Amino acid sequence: MIDIHSHILPGIDDGAKTLSHSLDVIKEAVNNGVTDIIATPHYVNETIYVSPRVENVKLLAKLRAAVKAEGIPVNLYLGNEIYIDNNIPELLKTKKVSTLYDSEYLLVEIPLNEEFPNYEEHFKDLISRGYKVILAHPERYAIIQKDYEIAKNLRKIGVLFQCNLGSLSGKYGKKEKKLVRRLAKDKMVFTFASDIHHCRGDKDWQKSFKKMTKLYNETEIKQLLIGNPRKILTTSCK
Repeated sequence: MIDIHSHILPGIDDGAKTLSHSLDVIKEAVNNGVTDIIATPHYVNETIYVSPRVENVKLLAKLRAAVKAEGIPVNLYLGNEIYIDNNIPELLKTKKVSTLYDSEYLLVEIPLNEEFPNYEEHFKDLISRGYKVILAHPERYAIIQKDYEIAKNLRKIGVLFQCNLGSLSGKYGKKEKKLVRRLAKDKMVFTFASDIHHCRGDKDWQKSFKKMTKLYNETEIKQLLIGNPRKILTTSCK
C-alpha cells in the first residue's frame, strides 16, 4: 500500500508527538503492508499548525535517518494536508506548503462541520492552475453527508477523493461509514489512505482491509491502494 495521507512528522500537528512515536506509527503501518508513506502535516492558516515547508523538510530528513537506522523498509515523502484557504496559490508559490511529493497533486481539506464560502470556486481555480486537487476524507464532511449531490458536483469539476480506511470500519461514526460505502459503490474514490495520527492496532487495519473486499474486487483494491497513489510518486518533479 502507498499511503498518501499521514501525520507522522513529530511534534508539528495533532499527529505523532516525538520521533519515537513517529517510528512506532510507521512500524505499525509497515507491518500492515504499507511500503510508501507521504507525510502530510496539517497547514491551517492563523492556527498553531503552520509549520513551513523548510522546517518539514528538515524533520523528514531526521525521520528518514531514524527509519534507516532502525532498518524499517519504507519510503517516506513530503506533502501537506492544506486547509482550504483563499491564499493557497500564494502559499504554494512562496513554498510555505507542499504538494504531494512535489507533484501536481494537492491534498486539501475543508471544514468538517460547516461550509467554507465559495469552496467549489477555489477548487476550480486550483485545477485551472494545473493542480490535481485531492479532497481529504470527503465522507467526514457534514455538508456532503447532508447532500450527496455536492460529492457528485465536485467529481464533475475534477476533484479527486481520498477516503480514510478507518471510515470503512466505522472508526469515525455511522454517518461516515454509510457515506464512504456509497462513494465506494459509486466508484468515486481515487484512493484510500490511513490519515494516521497515532498507532491504531493491527486489528483495526485488518478490519478496514476486510471491509474493502466487500466493496471491491482484488484488481480494484490494488488500483486504489497502489496504482492510483503511485501516479503521484511517478509524476513528481523530484
